[in-house]
Amino acid sequence: MKIITIIGARPQFIKAAVLSRAIEKDEDIEEVLVHTGQHYDANMSEVFFDDMQIPKPKYNLHIQSKFHGEMTGLMMMEIEKLALQEKPDWILIYGDTNSTLAGALVASKLHIKLAHVESGLRSFNTDMPEEINRIISDRLSNILFCPTDNAIENLKTEGFDNFKDKRIVKTGDIMLDASLFYAQKEIDFGKDLPSSFALCTVHRAENTDNPQKLKTIFESLNKISEKTPVVLPLHPRTKSKLQELYANYEDVFSSIIFTQPLGYLEMIWCLQNCKFVITDSGGLQKEAYFFKKPCLTLRDQTEWVELVENGYNLLSKIGTDEILEKAEKIQKLDVSFDKELYGNGNTAELIIKELKNYK
Repeated sequence: MKIITIIGARPQFIKAAVLSRAIEKDEDIEEVLVHTGQHYDANMSEVFFDDMQIPKPKYNLHIQSKFHGEMTGLMMMEIEKLALQEKPDWILIYGDTNSTLAGALVASKLHIKLAHVESGLRSFNTDMPEEINRIISDRLSNILFCPTDNAIENLKTEGFDNFKDKRIVKTGDIMLDASLFYAQKEIDFGKDLPSSFALCTVHRAENTDNPQKLKTIFESLNKISEKTPVVLPLHPRTKSKLQELYANYEDVFSSIIFTQPLGYLEMIWCLQNCKFVITDSGGLQKEAYFFKKPCLTLRDQTEWVELVENGYNLLSKIGTDEILEKAEKIQKLDVSFDKELYGNGNTAELIIKELKNYK
C-alpha cells in the first residue's frame, strides 16, 4: 500500500512525525511525504524535520506567501502531478490548512481514497478559513479519523453517518502521541528565561490581519507581562503585521519577551516550565492540556470545546478589559488534569490498522 502524505505547516510536521515513525515499522506500507512549503521560515519548517527525526520529504513544492485561492490552486496543480506519477492508494491529510484542502480536492478529482486525520472539528465560525477547509476536507474523505467524541457528534449532526462510502473512526489525538514521546527526551533549551512565565503565541489571521485587534492583543500582553513575564515566540506573519504598525514594536511592547520561532522540542520545554498559556492557536490549546497547564484562548470560539467545558481553557474576546480579567482568572484556576479527553497515546497504530483494513 502506498500513501502520499501532504504536510505544510508546523502542527502537521508534528503529527506526521508520529505517524511516519509508525509507518516506517510496517513493511506493507510505503509513504511518500510531500511538503507544500506553506510554512517556509527555517525555524517554522526545516528545523522540525531535524528536531522531530522526520524523514526528509521526497518532494518540496515551495509554495508560500500567496493569497488563499492562488496558494491552494498552485498546490493542487503540483500535488495532482505527483499523484499521477506516484499512483498512491491513499492521500492522507492533517488538520485544516490550505495544504489540507489542496490534498483533499486532488484526491477527490483523481478518485484516490482520502484519509483525514483530525476530522469532525468545528468552530462554527465560517469567517475562519480553517473552518471552510475542515468542512470540505471532511466531506471528501473516505476515512474520517476523529480525535474526540465531540468531533464524531459534529459529523453525525451533519449527516456523515448516512454516507455509505465514509468510515468515521475515533482514534484519540495524534498530538498526544507526540507529546508523550518527545516529553521523554532531554531538551537543552539554551535560552535565558524567567523562572516563572506565561507562554504565548499569536498567529491567527482573524487577529493578525485586523490592526485594531492586533494592537489590543499586544497592549494587553504587555500589561500582563508587567506582572507575569510573557514569552512570545513570534510567528513571521505576526512580526510582519506588527512592523507595519510599529517600526520599533519591541520598544513599544518592552515588557514582552520576544523570541524567534521555536523548534518543537523547545516549545515542549516551554510548556513543561511555563505557568500558563495564552494563544490563538488550536494545537497549543491541546498541548497546554497535555502538560497540565491552564490556557487562555484569544478567540470567540474554539474547535476544542471539551477543554472549555471541563474548565481547562478560557475563551476571551479581543478587548483589553476582558483579556486582562481572564488572564487574572486563568492564573487562579484550580483544576485537576485527570480526564482522558484525547485517547491514551496509541492513535498512530489505530490509524494504520484502519487504513490497512479499509475495503
